[in-house]
Amino acid sequence: MAKSSSTPARHPEPAAAESYEAALAELDLLVERMESAQLPLEQLLQTHQRGAELLAYCRQRLQAVQQQVQILEAGQVQAWPSGAGA
Repeated sequence: MAKSSSTPARHPEPAAAESYEAALAELDLLVERMESAQLPLEQLLQTHQRGAELLAYCRQRLQAVQQQVQILEAGQVQAWPSGAGA
């Protein structure tokens, strides 16, 4: 009798999110649900846990992008043209 098969179903891992934007949108929905104060305690706990997972995923993605930008800038540091955006 393996107890691992009796583990309750959880939300998909945050890495399975389609994109940073999808994870952020889901996180916004979770925050709205939690702020409504109409969730039972167990659902509130699950929602909070999922939110923490999504937040960690978003932070990881932002950090990865920041590292990529730093690598690009290290190879091509250039001053912005003075007339750009005017």
